[in-house]
Amino acid sequence: MDFTFDDRTQELQAELLTFMDSHVHPAEHRFETELAGLADPFAWTQAPVLGELRTEARRRGLWNLFLPVSADEHGRGGGLTNLQYAPLAEISGRSGHLAPAAMNCAAPDTGNMEVLHMFGTPAQQERWLEPLLDGRIRSAFAMTEPDVASSDATNIECSIVRDGEDYVINGRKWWITGAMNPECEIFIVMGKTDPEASRHRQQSMVLVPRDTPGLEVVRPMHVLGFDDHEHGGHAELRFTDVRVPVTNLIGEEGAGFAIAQARLGPGRIHHCMRSIGVAERAIELMCQRAESRVAFGRALSQQGVIREWIAESRVAVEQLRLLVLKTAWLMDTVGNRGAHTEIQAIKIATPKVVQEILDRAMQVHGAGGLSQDFPLAASFAGIRTLRFADGPDEVHKNSLAKAEMARQAKG
Repeated sequence: MDFTFDDRTQELQAELLTFMDSHVHPAEHRFETELAGLADPFAWTQAPVLGELRTEARRRGLWNLFLPVSADEHGRGGGLTNLQYAPLAEISGRSGHLAPAAMNCAAPDTGNMEVLHMFGTPAQQERWLEPLLDGRIRSAFAMTEPDVASSDATNIECSIVRDGEDYVINGRKWWITGAMNPECEIFIVMGKTDPEASRHRQQSMVLVPRDTPGLEVVRPMHVLGFDDHEHGGHAELRFTDVRVPVTNLIGEEGAGFAIAQARLGPGRIHHCMRSIGVAERAIELMCQRAESRVAFGRALSQQGVIREWIAESRVAVEQLRLLVLKTAWLMDTVGNRGAHTEIQAIKIATPKVVQEILDRAMQVHGAGGLSQDFPLAASFAGIRTLRFADGPDEVHKNSLAKAEMARQAKG
């Protein structure tokens, strides 16, 4: 097997590493300072340094790199395969609160742009996809609900009822990423249009502009005490007789569940790619701290248990990277459906492994690892959410086990 990246990937890697070292990492502290000075901390896209980084990313050809080959007709992205994008997303994950946004490669906009590209009408693409590709607006994906077990997406209760030439939406949503940002101008909302249809044909998706009467952003949701304002915040939403034209339907009625699955596949691998970058930075910080601190007469780096943690972390992240790259290759060669088992495997493995590495790094940092002085605590909270985001561990394990048993039964 050949693990060498092609020439274009290596060129982009070199360009991105230079961009990270010369612009992104030096801007991290300034970004935090500017956020603290904003009247609305959730309006993080208004931080001046982010605008500067975006301009530089465009200049370097590091804009919309997530956009796959099939969507490159817009002429706005890298037109990369999943395998080409994987090492680039990993690099951006080393500064996950800043680098993806600087390159217009941040969730949930990435998934929403892919939905609009694959299923949106020309009018929907002109109105919403074009400004998203340009980075002029933000978006959100509203599926999860507080009153049902949303790990089973067919449980959703938000109603979408046709009334003449409009749809009327009523229901509650929560953990809607990016919704607190005032620049989030469009919501892709999943709800039930036909409760009597078959289980996976009851749901549809509609576009709801932020200023639509009846749409209320109720409150921000905190993650282990963090409000996650650096990503535009997670929010609870309420829809009360929200009325949008039927032309805001994405795809066709009853296609909502299938569209959601098409969206979540690439989203899951993107999260995993960036998470490996989080793990690499955690190992780097762990080594630096271990070399700089002395306890009981020896540097921490000379303590056997610390060396064991570092070694185990390196082995784990290398294994994880190979599994993610295999998954990216399969998505490129046999499609998302053909790579379904591997997508589930990385979704199960990645948050667990990276969470363990972060925990070790926090322990090496002592009380500092729990503080705002290092990125570890915030990264730990973010990675912990991935065990829920895009489907909880248990759902993926159940599905993966069923597929494995079926495979074994075939002999």
